[in-house]
Amino acid sequence: MAFNGLFKKKEHKGFTACEILTLIYIVITTIMTVGNWDEIDHPSTLLIVRAGILAGMGVLYLLYRLFPCRLTWMLRSVALLFALAYWYPETYNFARCYPYYDHIFAQADMDIWGFQPSIEFSKAVTSLFWCEALNMGYYSYYFMMGGVLLFCLLARFKDSERYVFIFLGSFFIYYLIFEFFPVAGPYYYFKAIGLDAAREGNYPDLGHYFATHGELIHAEVRGLFSKLVYDIQEAGENPVGAFPSSHVGMGTVTMLIAWNTRNRWLFWCLMPLYVLLCIATVYIMAHYTVDTIAGLVSAVILYYLMDWFYRWLHRNR
Repeated sequence: MAFNGLFKKKEHKGFTACEILTLIYIVITTIMTVGNWDEIDHPSTLLIVRAGILAGMGVLYLLYRLFPCRLTWMLRSVALLFALAYWYPETYNFARCYPYYDHIFAQADMDIWGFQPSIEFSKAVTSLFWCEALNMGYYSYYFMMGGVLLFCLLARFKDSERYVFIFLGSFFIYYLIFEFFPVAGPYYYFKAIGLDAAREGNYPDLGHYFATHGELIHAEVRGLFSKLVYDIQEAGENPVGAFPSSHVGMGTVTMLIAWNTRNRWLFWCLMPLYVLLCIATVYIMAHYTVDTIAGLVSAVILYYLMDWFYRWLHRNR
């Protein structure tokens, strides 16, 4: 889409499909906040943030009504995407109300493989090249998603709302799973129980332990990308969100969107990063292998489920 195309007039009354989706998530999590008022941290702050997000949506809607063009329409979608940076850390606040299930998934990995892949993988692959390549794949997650969505908004504007809807909806469903079915992941769970216990197959049920503990095992920093991943873990990670792997899940959703844009250059250029990303989730001990498998399978289901829901909304509006 040419730059001038951003100012092409576009008329649309009411909420967009993506705004409706966000409103649904706000309603669900508001009910969760009120229902767990005494168990979560700063519940009133959560409600104030929701009011702020709703106010921001209102301001962007008014801006669009004043200047109804593609640019102001896109701003409404982009703002909702940026809000994901808030919604993810918040999942930990809800997850802390429930017991964690790491013992089930650690045992599943042991039953399948006879050892813990998240421990043994990094021990077996020690070269600096592969360490950096895998960490690069993990770090590229954010740029893959941002690049594909930007491409959709600028080059596939006609279908961009559908793609953003699928993307947002998939993330929201993953977040709800994290909030009701918390799993911390190997680098938290094995830190808590000890690596010797993990190797021996001793996986105690820690219950609500991670509601007050967030220590994790850090991989050795050996290069630029391992340092960048380390910084991400320090700045934004909490013991929640391991099952299913949203890195694999949303990476797969992103690749399905890229494929459906019919731009094969985009898809195949991203494929090496996607493969490295999927492998890296286990390599850096962020996920059990069952998490990555569940991320892949759930992503395909969510892509087509959210695509169907989008079309249903448009038929019934």
